[in-house]
Amino acid sequence: MTLELYHDLLNVYFLLRFRAGTAFNSRQYRSVLTVSNGEQFGNWTWPEMCPENFFAVGFSVRVESNQYGGDDTALNGIRLICAKDGSRNFLFHQFSFLLSSFGEWSHPQYCPTGTLTSFQMRVEPHKGLFGDDTAANNIKFRCSSNPTLEGAGLDWGEYGYWSEECRDGGICGIETKMEDYQWGLDDSTLNDVRFFCCNKQQVG
Repeated sequence: MTLELYHDLLNVYFLLRFRAGTAFNSRQYRSVLTVSNGEQFGNWTWPEMCPENFFAVGFSVRVESNQYGGDDTALNGIRLICAKDGSRNFLFHQFSFLLSSFGEWSHPQYCPTGTLTSFQMRVEPHKGLFGDDTAANNIKFRCSSNPTLEGAGLDWGEYGYWSEECRDGGICGIETKMEDYQWGLDDSTLNDVRFFCCNKQQVG
């Protein structure tokens, strides 16, 4: 059995045992990371948290490629990959179930050590009544060990300012602002995102 298949089977177990998206919502968090350049369409979904004592150590993104005259949506989903106590021995993929079906998931990217602690989002501003809105196009994360990871998104729009930073722990959950399917009209899908910070468990 490959490591990837093992992780997928573990995730199926969690999803069968717990209701999708709400299994770990009772986890206490310290603060919320936001950015100021998110777009206006859609509604906030529910928070999705890593299991207790797990922190985000990697991520993948769902991206629709350039449609060359069709309806572009660009970045459509973000999936956190959580690990226990900073190790990579047991991973949990934090799925979001209100995602668009447009695009494909990228290969996961991981911090070499440590956790994800802050983020920056690339957003194309609203283009008006007859424009093709894509909203969020890409995302970057900063790791507690200092490397910066950039998603495999598209390059429309500009990066805004970095969020504040998680201290003494790392990112432990996500909530996305998603526009529902527009039934043949202009879809923008993912418009904004915010992340939750949790503290490391104190020992002794």
